[in-house]
Amino acid sequence: MSSLKNYRFWFASILLASSICSADALAPSKQALLASLRHGGFTILMRHASAPREPPDAAHVNADNTKSERQLDEMGIQSARTLGTSLHHLRIPIGEVLSSPTYRALQTVKFAELGQAITYPELGDGGQSMQANQSEARAIWLKSRASKVPIDGKNRVIVTHFPNITEAFGQSAAGLADGEALILKPDGRGGVTVVTRLKIDEWAALDHVP
Repeated sequence: MSSLKNYRFWFASILLASSICSADALAPSKQALLASLRHGGFTILMRHASAPREPPDAAHVNADNTKSERQLDEMGIQSARTLGTSLHHLRIPIGEVLSSPTYRALQTVKFAELGQAITYPELGDGGQSMQANQSEARAIWLKSRASKVPIDGKNRVIVTHFPNITEAFGQSAAGLADGEALILKPDGRGGVTVVTRLKIDEWAALDHVP
């Protein structure tokens, strides 16, 4: 019986190792990813940068935050700035920028210097009271926009919220951190592939790719 257990453990270990190797083999190298992004044609779908879960009190609300919405903390501001600097140094062309109309999402666009964003209510924070059919419609809208091939030969950036991204891309977005992005490749036929994920601080690391 002991030999049988050992055999099963050995066989399971081989299968696990094989699955890990297969998954790694499917992931693009940093060099390939950087080259592809420089060529354009991707959608960078990102969660807004770090922001406290509660709105600021009257003493700490920004002057232009007229609705006293949630706003980026210092980590969020700095990481957004670093993201923008990295994109510039990496020569990754950014064209169309879509954003949630929320203050924290627009701050992310501003501090990353992504350019003028077009806001859409479908990218907004619908709150916990959003009905199931509304969430489904929002997911369909986001997936449709993300799957369109950028017409300018550059990369599209969409800044939105964790619920919106998970509604559209399910397990591919599980545990998505503040500022983390799904790198999506539209196929030109209405479909889109999740190529990889990049945390907001991982863009800077691409700057050191040989």
